[in-house]
Parts: sequence; structure tokens; C-alpha cells
Amino acid sequence: MQENKDDEFTVAGTNIEAVKEANKNSGMSYNEVKEFLAKSTEEYGTPISGDTDIQNGSSQDHPSQKKSK
Repeated sequence: MQENKDDEFTVAGTNIEAVKEANKNSGMSYNEVKEFLAKSTEEYGTPISGDTDIQNGSSQDHPSQKKSK
């Protein structure tokens, strides 16, 4: 990367403008990925949240999860 006289540096010597430029080209952020996954799974009818009962910390029984006696 080419350095300009106008570039700002941190106390440790990091070129702030170079870091900003690298971040622009780094891809999606964590929150952008979460939003993308939420939207893309909605298209297939996947529920946004599971069947976990937050108050009790347990999930509802499904026929495949019931234990036979």
C-alpha cells in the first residue's frame, strides 16, 4: 500500500486509512451475515425461532423425540 503524508497513524504505528480501506474490501460484517441468513431461511419456511420455551428452558416434545416406554 502506498503511504501519503496525510495518512494518520495510531500510537502503535498502524496506518488508519490503510485499515479502513482493507475493511471496505473484507466482505460482510457479522450483523450483515445474521440478517442475510435470517432472510434466506424465511424463504424456505424455516421458523425464525425454535420451539424453546424461554421461561422454562425446555423445548416442546415432538413425536420423534418422545421416548417409548
